[in-house]
Amino acid sequence: MILGGHPPRDTYVGWQHFRAHCGLLVPAPVISLQQWPIIPESRRADFDLYRQLTNANLPLQDTPMHDQVGKLIRRRLRGNTMKQDDPTRPGVMVSGWGNYGKTASVCSAGAAFEEQWLELHSYLNPGALPGARDLHAPVVYVSTPVTATPKSLCASILGFFHAPVRKSATLPELVRQVSDSLHDHGVKALILDDISRLRMHRADDQDVLDLMRAFMSLDVTLILTGVNIPGIGLLREAKWNKRTRQWEMPPLESTRIHGLEITQTEHRFELIELDRFRYTTPKQIQAFVNHLNGIEGHLRLLKAKEGMLTGGTMPEYLMRRTGGVVGLLGRLLEDGTQEAMESGKELIDESLLDEIVLRRDEPTQPPDEPGIPADLPTAINKPQAKRPRNTTFDDHGPTAHTGA
Repeated sequence: MILGGHPPRDTYVGWQHFRAHCGLLVPAPVISLQQWPIIPESRRADFDLYRQLTNANLPLQDTPMHDQVGKLIRRRLRGNTMKQDDPTRPGVMVSGWGNYGKTASVCSAGAAFEEQWLELHSYLNPGALPGARDLHAPVVYVSTPVTATPKSLCASILGFFHAPVRKSATLPELVRQVSDSLHDHGVKALILDDISRLRMHRADDQDVLDLMRAFMSLDVTLILTGVNIPGIGLLREAKWNKRTRQWEMPPLESTRIHGLEITQTEHRFELIELDRFRYTTPKQIQAFVNHLNGIEGHLRLLKAKEGMLTGGTMPEYLMRRTGGVVGLLGRLLEDGTQEAMESGKELIDESLLDEIVLRRDEPTQPPDEPGIPADLPTAINKPQAKRPRNTTFDDHGPTAHTGA
């Protein structure tokens, strides 16, 4: 599990590996310090390695932010796959700042959709040509190329299928090859990650945006993820309204970018802003404590005790250190468990976490966002312990199943 490695997710083999193994890690058994002598000395190093593997792979939980993204993607994919005559399929943009969990949430939703789509069609491509044996790939995951051009984007999509690309191929030929590949492989969702690499002052990037809009007429739902999407000009220069906590579009202007093409992007995509945990209202505090409780039940430390992450002032401490950013919180606790095991303390507390230096103690915040208050409220009701879970979809939105 450690030395085997993982194929790149932006390939068919890598995506299938991710979909098949996402959330399936069985955590190490829970034992106390008193039970430790039961393990033979020859196997203790193996068990410690198993604990480290468990602590380094925190579960993807059903946070309010994750649920919001999953609900939108589920609704959009369900609606688009049922359309018959609409020539253009509306898409989704997921924006957020660094370490907010954009890619994890989108890929989890995409994997859940693909599993349901395959089950619905008995794992066969309903649009396959008679006698053809093309790979069936309902979901394609591609990372936006650095300094993207229309040709490089086409090459990246074709690279997902390991399809050959002629160096002398013209752009129309590549676009046709991509169109044929998406159709032949039964693609229903195309995830383009790191879309914020596009900069609208570059002509090539504007052409890439035009190409992506063209893909929306191929019976494919585009799902774009990136950092500060409104700020890079894909949807015109939006402004953050700190009162409504939403991105707001300014009045239309003529002759922006390529005339009014940028407004076409705005109208064809629904933008969702992935937020961090908040700690102001009782509901927000409870959501953060629930998340900490899920992590606490997953960690494997010999002296771990109930309320290690949720009791006392620990929730307030973790909120101050990480600003409620999921990625920073995970990194702090993962490093903390390593330090707890190496030092023999086998317990996480504030004094131990004080020794862990994050790259940035304060997360990057959206424009005009208020800082984290110094006088945070006290954590409220402690939830029941949760087990690691995987996200799937039902009529009520994302639900969860145990990984075991």
